[in-house]
Amino acid sequence: MKIQTAGLTKRYRDRSREVLALSDVHLTVDPGEFVAVVGRSGSGKTTLLNILGGLDRDYSGLVTLDGRDLSGLRDRDLSALRNHGIGFVFQAFHLLPHLSVLENVTLPAWFGGGIEPPEVRRRALSALSRVGLADRVDARPTRLSAGERQRVAIARAILNRPRLLLCDEPTGNLDATTGDRVIEIFRELNEADRTTLVVATHSERVAAAATRRVLLEAGRVVSDGGDA
Repeated sequence: MKIQTAGLTKRYRDRSREVLALSDVHLTVDPGEFVAVVGRSGSGKTTLLNILGGLDRDYSGLVTLDGRDLSGLRDRDLSALRNHGIGFVFQAFHLLPHLSVLENVTLPAWFGGGIEPPEVRRRALSALSRVGLADRVDARPTRLSAGERQRVAIARAILNRPRLLLCDEPTGNLDATTGDRVIEIFRELNEADRTTLVVATHSERVAAAATRRVLLEAGRVVSDGGDA
């Protein structure tokens, strides 16, 4: 999936003051790229991902995914794009504790529709196999390690075979060894499936695995170094 932004600016109010979260961001990500967005806390990384994923529509400037202007999409069309075209992976996992691993992974299919239950199950089992958790389908998230929970979250994110994967500090709660395993999963998704990845991270390991590094400071792109 191709991403383009032009003049992307995001302001919000924090009590009595206005905060400039993103300022005049011009960015192009070509299909199949693996981009690490780096910068200090508060630099605008999460805000950028939320806008690219259609989770935040309160911005000025232009944002397009495969040429589709996000600001011009109806809510229904934007929801369909998020469900079928974009996968999200967050630092906090966001798994439902009362559901099994398999049930957590299949959740996107029940919101998006259009896939028969046997195919949903087949895709979920395939996704769990890719992240090395085919033997934990009946477990509850509370019985899993942090690394296993993150891999379940990745399996859920790729259930609908998205062309774009947006990841916000995906290794932030993991030790180095477990984080490296998650990085390898991202590499495989990028290289084998040509999934476009945009990963906001503080981790040098994650940034080094990407093919390109974009540095944000105070909401501005100050470096877009091409090859990471």
